[in-house]
Amino acid sequence: MWVIKPFEELTARELHLIYKERTAVFVVEQKCPYQEVDDTDLVSIHFWKQADDRLLAYTRLIPEAEGVRIGRVLVPQGERTHGYGQELMQVVLGYAKTHFPGLPVHAQAQAYLQDFYWTFGFRPVSDIYLEDDIPHIDMIIPTQNSQTENINQQEEKRE
Repeated sequence: MWVIKPFEELTARELHLIYKERTAVFVVEQKCPYQEVDDTDLVSIHFWKQADDRLLAYTRLIPEAEGVRIGRVLVPQGERTHGYGQELMQVVLGYAKTHFPGLPVHAQAQAYLQDFYWTFGFRPVSDIYLEDDIPHIDMIIPTQNSQTENINQQEEKRE
């Protein structure tokens, strides 16, 4: 079962589970020392699936003036062959469509996951760049009438 909660509704145990796994993936696994816990958590809507005391998948959705942004997308190493990433994206994008209709959805994706995000309608809006020594690319699912020309250009490059 997927859990969806704003920060103020998280229990201490849920927050611990989320922070523990985010640190394990983004700091330890990726060997990337940075301030993983940030103030953005306070305004985010948190999405996760768990089994017992194990986190199976997680992300946060951040409402912003120009749309919503998906961040901290993770599936722990031992859970990466079960389709939880696809489920997670379907849940968060469905939520965004319902609760933030007509707004674009932004993602700062690790470059090697560009094709994964592409399958959900994300299109690149930047070149690949390094963040914390990891290649990233900015991607977006635009609103119906915005950025149509940019998407068409990107699709032509892709083909």
